[in-house]
Amino acid sequence: MIKPRAGWLIAVVAVLAALPMALTAQNRNAPKARWWEPTNDLPNPWRGQRLPLPDNRTWGSTAGVDVDPTDGTFWVIDRCGSNTCVGSDLDPILHYDADGNFLGSFGSRLFAFPHGIHVDYDGNIWVTDPLPLDGRGAGGDVGQQVTKFTPQGEVLMQLGTRTVAGRGTNTFSAPSDVVVGRNGDIFVADGHAEGTNERMVKFDRNGKYLMEWGVPGFGPCGTGQFSSLHALELDSQGRLYIGDRDNNRIQIYDQDGNFIECWYQFGRPSGIHIDSNDVMYVADSESSLELPEYGGPPSPFLRGIRVGSAKDGSVDYFIPDPDPRGGSSAAEGVAATDDGVIIGAEVGPRQVVRYERR
Repeated sequence: MIKPRAGWLIAVVAVLAALPMALTAQNRNAPKARWWEPTNDLPNPWRGQRLPLPDNRTWGSTAGVDVDPTDGTFWVIDRCGSNTCVGSDLDPILHYDADGNFLGSFGSRLFAFPHGIHVDYDGNIWVTDPLPLDGRGAGGDVGQQVTKFTPQGEVLMQLGTRTVAGRGTNTFSAPSDVVVGRNGDIFVADGHAEGTNERMVKFDRNGKYLMEWGVPGFGPCGTGQFSSLHALELDSQGRLYIGDRDNNRIQIYDQDGNFIECWYQFGRPSGIHIDSNDVMYVADSESSLELPEYGGPPSPFLRGIRVGSAKDGSVDYFIPDPDPRGGSSAAEGVAATDDGVIIGAEVGPRQVVRYERR
């Protein structure tokens, strides 16, 4: 496991320094929580049920799920019944309809440690394979890439150099997530934890490197510092939401790398989904009053899925982790249909849960 960082106090100071900027950027008429006001006591109108696996398979760790905008079906990652797919012949990319029925799978022998998944506006599936520094996914001949697939599992494009870590224009160091804009531009969150790049990388629709921004750090929002980049999403305006997990915040940028705003009220973000109506779902799998396992400052938030608005940053609902201060670790990946069916990918409990309104 990745050891916690001794410098989390620096992050607390950074949050305090960022506070005036965050409050100025916020719409003061919107019912947004400030960073010190945990959004823990909110209604939960959903009930959950575990998704089944085909052929008597057992769920492994999972961190990724996304909804296909063309038909409302879900694509989910399973790390081959374990926490790595090295040496396994199982398909790690699984397809379900909105009712939770299994539709198919692909990806055997193509991944070491599949992590982030995104379905673009044309229905193509993008998956990141980060090879974390703690050795998960090691021992194989794949990893450190972002791959684009057809829904049938045909490889259309690969970014990065297989198994090679670096900060070049065609190398990554633990790419954790990917999202694609309406014009086809590709954004990769390149950095999963301490010792990785912690940068955003932008490519055109053909995979040509365009630009990058970001360095490791606990500095204030807007200074281009990230720690454990873990989630990406775009809203209806094309704004880029970046889950800066170790810093307990979401940083919002335009697609040219210009800082817009910073939100703390969704907790410690591991996964972000925004539907076509700008309803925002954020999975917090790491918040703890103790020193967090992956570094950064302690958090007063409880773990779970928060549901609110990407328009004004309000938080309306909270689906709590059944053991919010214990060891179960709630959903790390989250996605939802436009009518509010939610899928949570839970890395610790090794399960995927489908939530529907009561």
